[in-house]
Amino acid sequence: MQWYPVKKIFLFPSFFLFVFIVVEFSNSPGSESYDIYNNSATEQTKIEYDLKKLLRIQKNRKKRIRNACRDAYGNLHGLHRKSLNMSSLDHVISVDQQHLLYCYVPKVACTNWKRTLMILSGKANTSNPLSILADDSHRPHVWKTLVNFTTSESQSRLENYYKFMFVRHPFERLVSAYVNKFYQNYSDYFRFRYGRAIVQSYRKNPTDEALARGHDVTFSEFVQYLIDPKSREKGPFNEHWRPMHELCRPCHIKYDTIGKYETLLEDSWLVLENAQNNHEVGFPQIQKRSNVVVVKSYLSQITESQLKKLYKLYELDFRLFGYDFQVESNTNSL
Repeated sequence: MQWYPVKKIFLFPSFFLFVFIVVEFSNSPGSESYDIYNNSATEQTKIEYDLKKLLRIQKNRKKRIRNACRDAYGNLHGLHRKSLNMSSLDHVISVDQQHLLYCYVPKVACTNWKRTLMILSGKANTSNPLSILADDSHRPHVWKTLVNFTTSESQSRLENYYKFMFVRHPFERLVSAYVNKFYQNYSDYFRFRYGRAIVQSYRKNPTDEALARGHDVTFSEFVQYLIDPKSREKGPFNEHWRPMHELCRPCHIKYDTIGKYETLLEDSWLVLENAQNNHEVGFPQIQKRSNVVVVKSYLSQITESQLKKLYKLYELDFRLFGYDFQVESNTNSL
C-alpha cells in the first residue's frame, strides 16, 4: 500500500481558519446545525440527468463492493441476508408507502434525506424539505427501522424494497463529525458524554475545567480515542464515527443505489426516479463547497503513526466505496 504524506498546512491565521471551518461545515448537507433558512439552499428544480450514465456508475460501484467484500470475507455465499443479525440494522429505515429502505449514515446528508422521506411518506405537510426542522426529522417515533419488524417481515422488505444508502470520504466525514460535535458550540451532550473521558484518558495535566466540561478536545486527542483498542472493547462507536459498512452492511445487503456525497444531487435524483414520485418531491439543492483544505488542516495535526492507524480503522470503507487514502477532491470518483 502506498502511503501519502499529509503536508502541514498553514494557510490561515487561527481566527480566519476558525471562521472558515464554521462556515464550511455549518452549510454542509450532513450537518444537524444546518440553517434551513440559508439562501444558498433551495428546493430542487426540475433537472433531468443522464439515466444511462448514472446506471453505469452504479454498476461500477456495486462491482467494486462485491470485490472488496470478497477480499474481506472470502466466499460471499456465507454472507446471505439470512445470516444477518437484524438487531444490527437499526439504521435501515423502512418507508412502506414507497417500498423503500434507506440506510442513513450520519454526516452524509442524512438530515435532508429524512426530510425528503417525511414528505414522500406523508409525515410532513409541505413540499419543501428545508421547511422541516432538522430535529423533527431525527425524532425516533417518526421512523421504523428493520429492528422494529419480525425477522420474516424484515426479510420480505430486504427482498422486495428498493434499497439505498449514501457514503462520503471517511476522513472528511470524520472531520465533519469532530467539528460538529466537539468544536461548534451548540450542544454540550457530546462534550459531556465523550469529551470529558477523552481529556481524562489522553491529555497530560488536564485542567479541572477541561475535566469537568470536556469542551476543548483536540482533533489529535479525538483520533487517539478512536484508534485506542480499548475504545472498541467498550462497545460500538457512536453512529457519527462508526464505520459506514458497520451501519449499513453492504456486504450482506445488495443495495440498488450507492449514493455519494460528492455526487449528491444526481444520485438523489436517481433514487427519487426509482421511487416513482414523478419528482413531485425533490432533494434540496445546496451550494456545496470543497472541504479538502479544512480536512487536510486537521489531518496535519496528527502524527504519521496516528494517520496510518486511523486509515486501518476505516480501511474497509475506503475499499468498498472507492476512496483514496490521500484526501483530494473526489468529485469525479465513481
